[in-house]
Amino acid sequence: MMSQQDQIDQAITYIAQLKEGVEVLKRRKEVVAQGTGESSSKKFMPTSCTLKTPMVEVRELGSTLEVTLISGLQKNFTLQEVINVLEEEGAQVVSANYSTIDDKLFYTIHAQVKTTRLGVDPSSVHLRLRQLVC
Repeated sequence: MMSQQDQIDQAITYIAQLKEGVEVLKRRKEVVAQGTGESSSKKFMPTSCTLKTPMVEVRELGSTLEVTLISGLQKNFTLQEVINVLEEEGAQVVSANYSTIDDKLFYTIHAQVKTTRLGVDPSSVHLRLRQLVC
């Protein structure tokens, strides 16, 4: 059992991580909206993907997963397939948002770990989502 102060500290840390994630996504959005070259957009990409190929990012934030997907409008997967992967890996989707900028689709999905004792392996989720979207 965590003390109330520990819970507050954990909540503060979680909020700071979310704010950091929002800032990263805002920077990515600006880069895409400006139509800058591939070299300047790569510094924001955690994987070797460029904006011309699908991009998958999975971040573990305590008992929450944040999944960011970027793909073209001619995507070869559905949002339901992404949700199915997350659920099969032991997470429950809390929210899913998307936006379209030019010819790119940006998805941000937040999922909560169903059983915190067992957890979710972010690398396994990342691998399965890469296989799905690429």
